[in-house]
Amino acid sequence: METTERHSQTGRKHSFPVAPGVWGLKTIFVNLYFVAEPDGSWVLVDTGVYGAAPKIKEAAAELFGHGNKPRCILLTHGHFDHIGAVKELASEWDVPVYAHPLELPYLTGRSAYPPPDPSVGGGGMAYMSFLYPKKPIDITSYVELLPEDGSVPGLPGWHWLHTPGHTAGHVSFFREQDRVLLAGDAFITRHGESVMAVMTQKKHVYGPPKYYTSDWAEAYRSVEKLADLNPAVAATGHGMPMRGPNMQFQLEDLVRNFWEVAVPTHGRYVQAPAITDEAGVVSVPPAPSNSVPKVMLAAGVVALAGAAILTMRSKNNKKRTDNLQGINRPYSHNRPVSDTAPATGADHDGPEHTNNYP
Repeated sequence: METTERHSQTGRKHSFPVAPGVWGLKTIFVNLYFVAEPDGSWVLVDTGVYGAAPKIKEAAAELFGHGNKPRCILLTHGHFDHIGAVKELASEWDVPVYAHPLELPYLTGRSAYPPPDPSVGGGGMAYMSFLYPKKPIDITSYVELLPEDGSVPGLPGWHWLHTPGHTAGHVSFFREQDRVLLAGDAFITRHGESVMAVMTQKKHVYGPPKYYTSDWAEAYRSVEKLADLNPAVAATGHGMPMRGPNMQFQLEDLVRNFWEVAVPTHGRYVQAPAITDEAGVVSVPPAPSNSVPKVMLAAGVVALAGAAILTMRSKNNKKRTDNLQGINRPYSHNRPVSDTAPATGADHDGPEHTNNYP
């Protein structure tokens, strides 16, 4: 308890409190989380956008002291806004990165994600999604599988749940003792497609971001699963934490009306999902034709430019150490990776997996 009380008095400059032993950090438009144990150890959940490493390290130093690195990094999923600093931090801290098996293709350079659909959602975040980074990253030397029994490395009081839909290997983290939920993007607490909502942070329970959700049936089942936990606190990838009866009511209402309020009326993945497996993307539905007006694309570019300026300012605070080519670290993860497996990145195809989609 003393550790938690000490931490609660620090970290105010960069992080925000979520629950006892849990703090959040917003990087431009996405959240990541610090979770501590009573013995002073801690883990990092997600790593924000590219260029966020200096801010993450500053917040960690305020919360846990300089030189106190996490026991590991946990990923809810591997979309670009959740893994932006993972390579730099895993290298500097020399810690494992845990993820679901179905996320490995996107974390080991084998496959790009199913492409976003800028035609759905009706907001700036959706319109500019065609510009978001699409290629996979490669953290093969650090990535490990989450334990099959649902336990969470470094956090004995927590367990993880497979909550697919937004991505095939999306997971959420839950602490039974006080019913604290880290939901990732399985559902979020602000309007997912609106640039204005990024600035106002008005709290409300929404479904997963429409433009990047590739299986709506699975997304519904995942929201239903999380609502059944009856969380007391919900901290998500986008939006501020919500708690108490109002959050619970809104989450239950989302389950009841999911197909009307969360699922787009049209779009690339509405009638059929993307098909993926442990090697990556197998197939995706065709892209809608002429679905986004050019003026909206231009508005998205302007919004993205503003976000890029903020990111560059963060980058200039401290020189990044991106060159990991010289690291010679043997595989340490608990899933064999074939040395001869074909690459299926953005420019390569395997015999059954393709990334040659528009």
